[in-house]
Amino acid sequence: MSIRGQAYIAGAYEHPTRKAENKTVAQLHAECARGALEDAGLSLRDVDGYFCAGDAPGMGGLSMVDYLGLKVRHVDSTDVGGSSYLLHVSHAAQAIAAGRCEVALITLAGRPRSESHSGTLPRVVLPNVPDAPFEIPYYQVTVNSYAMVAARHMYEYGTTSEQLAWIKVAASHHAQHNPHAMLREVVTVEDVINSPVISDPLHRMDCCVVSDGGGALLVVKPEIARRLNRPLVKIIGAGESIKGQDGGKVDLTYSGAVRSGAIAFEEAGVSRSDIQYASIYDSFTITVLVQLEDLGFCKKGEGGRFVADGNLISGVGKLPFNTDGGGLCNNHPANRGGITKVIEAVRQLRGEAHPAVQVRDCKLALAHGTGGLLGARHGSATLIMERE
Repeated sequence: MSIRGQAYIAGAYEHPTRKAENKTVAQLHAECARGALEDAGLSLRDVDGYFCAGDAPGMGGLSMVDYLGLKVRHVDSTDVGGSSYLLHVSHAAQAIAAGRCEVALITLAGRPRSESHSGTLPRVVLPNVPDAPFEIPYYQVTVNSYAMVAARHMYEYGTTSEQLAWIKVAASHHAQHNPHAMLREVVTVEDVINSPVISDPLHRMDCCVVSDGGGALLVVKPEIARRLNRPLVKIIGAGESIKGQDGGKVDLTYSGAVRSGAIAFEEAGVSRSDIQYASIYDSFTITVLVQLEDLGFCKKGEGGRFVADGNLISGVGKLPFNTDGGGLCNNHPANRGGITKVIEAVRQLRGEAHPAVQVRDCKLALAHGTGGLLGARHGSATLIMERE
């Protein structure tokens, strides 16, 4: 079922907190829901579909529907890590097109900063995961997985640490205008490559921040969107995929974005050159570079040259990205910041981004998320949105 034009994003809200020591995760979900509803001009009584993932407390959708006091006829708790919330937008649009619901609420929240989670700690691998017996003895750590991808990319294509650093530089140029960003200082390439090495070849400034917070979105059927006094942001393409270990035939040079991006662009009926703004999941700088290649914005192996010299900076470069500062500078809530990528894309399409980073007459935007580990199994989800 094509979702092109079948649903609109009518509400978007990003929680301003970056450390929520005195709030529960459920409270954060509820506050994000309230923010998105107020943004759209709707109420909890209007919501008949609810979407969340593994960051939701208790039994996910079951617990939060009860906590929020919702009366719904459709629930989805699909969990593919950081790409979950882009999938939820797609799934909400599909549910609306199928008549399963009319107003879908999507919420994310988490407290990884307050709970002292970071990518330098061993990754918890559940014992019922098929590959767990082979991974647990090697003490898998998130940053090490991404460092392997970076090292391989450098070996295969000659990518340099300086080129990766330009991604952080671009994010910092945008974050300086975001009052909620955790890191607002503009940095240089030299600052990045002179920061401590965390996992060779990745430096501390190649890594995302760890924050509390969350966000919410409201996806609604076209008739409702047109009744609301909000700019119309239409979903025109979506793709999703999973990349695994392929029975040991591991290739670290590409991600699931190869498939999810191709699906989304085919459904949207637009080309890569039509995209005016891109929200790209940025758990690490290498995450951005690999995804830009796999989404087709440049050829494989040319990502280093594509991101260099400020080409991701709004008003300067070829493809403005993450104009809120992204995970590298702004926030990375619940260790799965995919929802923030959609929120900033909606801001750009509405013309509500900060004036210093707003893309002029932005009509087409892409958001992409990755969940899991880029160097192992992960989910990929791509959304293409249009201002009507």
